Amino acid sequence: MQPAFSEEAKKTKKKVPAYLETGGERKLDILYKQVLRKKLYLDLYYPTGNRSAKCPLVIYTHGGGWAAGSRYGVTKAIFEPLFKKLLEKGFCVASVDYRLWNKGRAISMRDCVIDCKDAVRYLSKNGESLGVDPARFFVMGDSAGGQIAQMLLLSSPECLPGDPDLAGIPYNIVAGVSWYGPCDFEKQDLFNYDDRADFTDRFGDRIMMPDSDPKDKPARYREMSPINYLTKDSPPLLMIQGDKDTTIPVKHAWYMQKKAEELKAPVEIMIIKNAGHNWRKVDADIAPAFDVIVDRTVQFFVGHL
Repeated sequence: MQPAFSEEAKKTKKKVPAYLETGGERKLDILYKQVLRKKLYLDLYYPTGNRSAKCPLVIYTHGGGWAAGSRYGVTKAIFEPLFKKLLEKGFCVASVDYRLWNKGRAISMRDCVIDCKDAVRYLSKNGESLGVDPARFFVMGDSAGGQIAQMLLLSSPECLPGDPDLAGIPYNIVAGVSWYGPCDFEKQDLFNYDDRADFTDRFGDRIMMPDSDPKDKPARYREMSPINYLTKDSPPLLMIQGDKDTTIPVKHAWYMQKKAEELKAPVEIMIIKNAGHNWRKVDADIAPAFDVIVDRTVQFFVGHL
């Protein structure tokens, strides 16, 4: 499949999508995959500084509980400063849409991950025409997108095939950043914020299909847990989590760090005090401040170029 650019935004009567205003080159509404009648798009933003013929690429996978959100999330206040700084540093940024879970719809978390892996495969396959370097891909995601980013980083390119036209396409992800993304669904007490015993499986219906055999539950939970793909040879991962996050508790970062220490795997964590989900302040100002989070993320990518 060659790069295709839709007229999606022009044809819809809905509110015009919000794209990131960079002052630089953009390629918008790139069709990377079609699943039955569902067309999936990504947007490419090119560097505003230090641009090379084949750009390193940061692939952004949005949050939203695998059930909401879109690639237009790059324009949100907590992401726009990050991506604009990456563009200034010479990175290209790809913001990716994927199918979303909904009750009654035959789409699971697995499909979300597969779609994003296909987006990476597409970008690698068309790297030359798009002006990106498949040997220098990076990933970044928040919340559910943080789990997806971890899966893209830690699982092999061959793992979780989707579109037959993209199967087998190699790519190289150099490093990745997860903002408040979960790492393990099997160890359910990681989702207990205050260690109470009344845990409820919040995301189980997004991992399992409505008609799934209950006997498949351990395997499906294991498959969607990024921690199970971590090895001593994994690419570097930075997890940034808030210590007051009740949606994805900070225990996920601590648990991933413990596993990394056992394996001697390259995982770093950064804990933000007084921070809830989406860096909301809880009881006091977050520490370090938001601009430090952005700078740490940018420097992590720059440091692995």
